[in-house]
Amino acid sequence: MYLIDNKHHHAPHIHARYAEFEASVSISEGEILAGELPKKQLRLVQAWIELHRDELIADWELAISGESPYKIAPL
Repeated sequence: MYLIDNKHHHAPHIHARYAEFEASVSISEGEILAGELPKKQLRLVQAWIELHRDELIADWELAISGESPYKIAPL
């Protein structure tokens, strides 16, 4: 999972990849904004977002201001 700037989606989000799948997932709601993930992997991403929401929002703010985000532990 990785953060990216807000050129494509203005809502805070992450990009998640699994095999040939890739999706932009909202940090606030955990919903897919674009792309696709298998249901099981989406649930894992949503759980990870729930655990790290505050860190993700802080990293989002850093990323959109041009700074490097901090690493966040995986599941």
